[in-house]
Amino acid sequence: MLSGTLKLGASFPIICVIVAYLYKRHSEEAVLQERLRNVLVGLLQAEKKAVVEPKKVAVGFGGCEDIITDGLELLKLLNFSAPEVAIHQDSVHNEFELMQLFAYFFQHGAAAERYVANDSLFDVLVDGASKLPRHRWSLGGNAPAMARRFAMEGLSVVLGAKVSASVIEALPKSVKVIGSIVKKSDIHLIMEYNTNDKWGNYTSPRANRLIVHSDNINPFIDGMEEFIEEVAAFDPALVVIGGLQMMDNFPYDNPEIRQIRLAKLKSFLSEVPKSTLIHFEMASFTDHALLNEIKENILWYSDSIGANEQELPNLISLFKGEPVSLVSDSYPRVATVLDQMRTLYHLLMDTTVQEGGKRRLSRIHIHTLAFQAILTRKDSKWKNSMSAAAKAALTAHRYTCGSQDIDTGKARLIMDDSFSLSKSTDSQRIVVNSTSPVSCWEEDGCEFCVAPVLVCTHILQTCGGGDNISSAGLVLQI
Repeated sequence: MLSGTLKLGASFPIICVIVAYLYKRHSEEAVLQERLRNVLVGLLQAEKKAVVEPKKVAVGFGGCEDIITDGLELLKLLNFSAPEVAIHQDSVHNEFELMQLFAYFFQHGAAAERYVANDSLFDVLVDGASKLPRHRWSLGGNAPAMARRFAMEGLSVVLGAKVSASVIEALPKSVKVIGSIVKKSDIHLIMEYNTNDKWGNYTSPRANRLIVHSDNINPFIDGMEEFIEEVAAFDPALVVIGGLQMMDNFPYDNPEIRQIRLAKLKSFLSEVPKSTLIHFEMASFTDHALLNEIKENILWYSDSIGANEQELPNLISLFKGEPVSLVSDSYPRVATVLDQMRTLYHLLMDTTVQEGGKRRLSRIHIHTLAFQAILTRKDSKWKNSMSAAAKAALTAHRYTCGSQDIDTGKARLIMDDSFSLSKSTDSQRIVVNSTSPVSCWEEDGCEFCVAPVLVCTHILQTCGGGDNISSAGLVLQI
């Protein structure tokens, strides 16, 4: 009896430690869930402070059909093993280059889109994806994704695209498609992966995707002439340009075709009335010459730019004459992004001359996994920045989780509960108020707004996220 008592006495401190640990863990989880609920309520309230006005929007260019699948399952099905060395490829010519390319972006958790110059290989990839049980087909392309979001939010939309009847059928009836119908749309393969997925010696730091295509329609901006004619009659409040990454490393028979098409687009943008706002949606590019052409033909004629944490540094590098950065920090600090936004804004403002239809940049929207950041010039037409940041943050969760209703049990916060306004040592620090989570302030004639994202932990889809997020932010600001 005494022996049993001694044993119980010896184990009692251990039991106390375990109970204390479990209690502490339960308390921390309760506090976290309370913060998540407060942030959600605060974002919903901020979103509702502005209403979507029934404005007109014109969106170009292009469209396709996406086949979306688990990238690792597809590689396993095709017996494509992880390479010893991850190497970036501007375009893909064989299976070894594909494996090196996938590994390169997979290890960084970075989104990318690349052209497959081998039609036979691309057919094998699509055929393999179609055999996987978890594959699905979806409306594809930046412009159709943005057009659908605008229409879902109640705006009148015209879409400049040369697509098949099946793509048109996938769009809301309120979207008017401008461009001839093709028998079969181009197919884009979306190879998705989740956070902490493993492939050979590589581990993904966050959920993302590699997009590959063998697109032979969209690199020519087909349907642009019809779109230009329609916009003149439509008189939209906003013109959105995207999808130009289809030109990246595309093997044109005549290299001058790209310059000719972009010059045509520049001519159109320069003649758009100043009463109509112009937004350019950035994407993944590697061709520095193309980026320079986009700068000269598109960026100088845009009021607004949308980009992610990877594309923002590329824009700055472009204006500074530096090499294109292929990947960037998957989880950038708020202060880093804010400094980059200031840099980009001043680079454009300092060198822009309003002549020949050029415009002064007045809005930047950066969408990251952890937060949304919007800069607007105070004397511009853009409005409702706080509500727009909240709506963009909520849309990020709604889209990736595939549900309009947000379940905090399927969400997490990556953004810290405070952030610095700049990386400079004397920078002010902002504490994020959980019940009023969108932080806004003014500086140098601009308004900044930052909103935390309730990051989806049960991901349905990542492809098209940026297009939907950017569009959601725009609908409350025009």
